[in-house]
Amino acid sequence: MLAYLISGATYGFAAAVSPGPLSMYLMSQAVSRGWRKALPIAFSPLITDGPVAVLVLAILSRVPANLVSCLRVFGGALILYLAYDAWRSYKNFRAQDVSAAEGAPNSLWKAVLINWLNPNLYIGWSVILGPIVLTGWHKSPVNGAALVLGFYATIVAVMAVMVFLFAAAKSLRPKVRKNLIGVSSIALAGLGLYQLWLGISALTVIL
Repeated sequence: MLAYLISGATYGFAAAVSPGPLSMYLMSQAVSRGWRKALPIAFSPLITDGPVAVLVLAILSRVPANLVSCLRVFGGALILYLAYDAWRSYKNFRAQDVSAAEGAPNSLWKAVLINWLNPNLYIGWSVILGPIVLTGWHKSPVNGAALVLGFYATIVAVMAVMVFLFAAAKSLRPKVRKNLIGVSSIALAGLGLYQLWLGISALTVIL
């Protein structure tokens, strides 16, 4: 059981710290809105992964390969929208607007949508987590449960730490905070374009 717990924790740490749409969105929200509004994003994998795990294991392996490419395209478009939203915050930034920004709607469901449209989630469950969980479960249900527990406990904990680290930027001068929001918008735009490129390139090859 300990081996499966450690395996899950290791993969969870790697997933949390790897650059991706969710981590970039987390950074953007923590810097611009503070840790209280950004912290729920750390829990978004607990909402998204359950249905995705069932979907991947039961259905995704039997559908056409271009489904993943379509997800990349839709995900890329969503990330570009979020980049534009962050850029507007950068252009219109005023230090006195921070309290108003923190009263905006919770960003948890945007993070959930980003995760659902991220092909890495489906790929990770189909080729990494899924097979390991099933192998462990067949030996003993405790093994499979330990791997899932290790993975989600680690990814949530690491993302929560990242929220506090990014939110510490709120103690910096307003100009520095504004520039960090601008950097996060550029990073989101780059990821969105990359996702679109991967999706469109794959669809072109398939079609």
